[in-house]
Amino acid sequence: MKTLQQALDIILAAAQPLANTQRLNISQALGHYLAEDVVSPLDVPPQDNSAMDGYAINLGDSSATSGTTQFEVTQTINAGHIGQPLLPNQAARIFTGAEIPAGANCVAMQENCTRSDDGQWVTAHSTALGDNIRRRGQDITVGNELFNQGHRLTAVDIGLLASLGRANITVYRPPKIAILSTGDELKEPGQALGPGQIYNSNRYLLTAALQALQCEVVDLGQVEDTLAATQTALIRGQEADLIVSTGGVSVGEADFVKTAVERLGELNSWKIAIKPGKPLAFGRIGDTPFLGLPGNPVAVFVTFLLVVKPFLNALRGNNSTQPLRVFSSGFDIKRPSDRRQYMRIKIDQTGLIQRFGNQSSGVLSSLAWAEGLAIVETGQTVNKGDALPVILLNDHQFS
Repeated sequence: MKTLQQALDIILAAAQPLANTQRLNISQALGHYLAEDVVSPLDVPPQDNSAMDGYAINLGDSSATSGTTQFEVTQTINAGHIGQPLLPNQAARIFTGAEIPAGANCVAMQENCTRSDDGQWVTAHSTALGDNIRRRGQDITVGNELFNQGHRLTAVDIGLLASLGRANITVYRPPKIAILSTGDELKEPGQALGPGQIYNSNRYLLTAALQALQCEVVDLGQVEDTLAATQTALIRGQEADLIVSTGGVSVGEADFVKTAVERLGELNSWKIAIKPGKPLAFGRIGDTPFLGLPGNPVAVFVTFLLVVKPFLNALRGNNSTQPLRVFSSGFDIKRPSDRRQYMRIKIDQTGLIQRFGNQSSGVLSSLAWAEGLAIVETGQTVNKGDALPVILLNDHQFS
């Protein structure tokens, strides 16, 4: 059996970065992958400003007020307006976000101030130099490299781009992924099941996972179980950047996908030392890469996460690795496996991870229950309290 890394080395080497990009308004860019580096053209904030509603004060030669100190109020400065310079022992009523006037060297919170009845004087209590001032460039300075090409934009990233004054950004176009569903036993949701038939969950699982990763799905449809129909569908799929099928490519399987791929291009069928997800195929239809995933739905999801997603990232210049967290096990494993296991787990109230009772690759409900996949290495036994690396599913933005 190949290790997962051995398979990935071969598969990712075939990922040709997308040539086409598009310019999007940042309001439409969530989830897209950057096709440019982002460097700050300005300081954020662009000038010193008030962190509080209160009074900007010129303390003069003092470093702090002691007890109660009176200052002459000369003006009011609202956010978006520029005040006049302050002389020693003068103050300006100021509001959060307003630019600090020249001469001011601290802001006294309004809760720590008392205004005279005529409004001409304010008494500040225990205020020190620099208090409550957001300094220019405190957040970002000119020339800071914020994001690299290939970075996937989050909601916070969009806000950060707005803070730089960026209205538009260059991103990779969504890759086209063709998905292939074969098997006379498969029925679409909403249809009545006949003897020996099941609903086609893999088609909808793959479509949703791809859409969540900003991919354009080319659905090749429910393909009749004949060699001619399978070849026709695969030829149509060559317009895509990747073709993905589920089931039917293992050695000895009675299915037309394997034969059709071999006739139209080339195919390597592998056994990968992971559980679930041992059968995996990689090849091409013409010049279009082809990935054949296992048929059971949990194995489909796990191999999508471990293989398809890295391939999609590579198309868009993103070489990030799977984020891992470490948790203590709440279960034992006394019988080691000859494959690396990705076990569906949930984190209990004590912070320990607990595994789903049935780890069969056909139990899709276990993924709906799970918060992550705990990694148990080949030959490893586990005792309660042992540290295990975990892939948290909410880190992957499939929801």
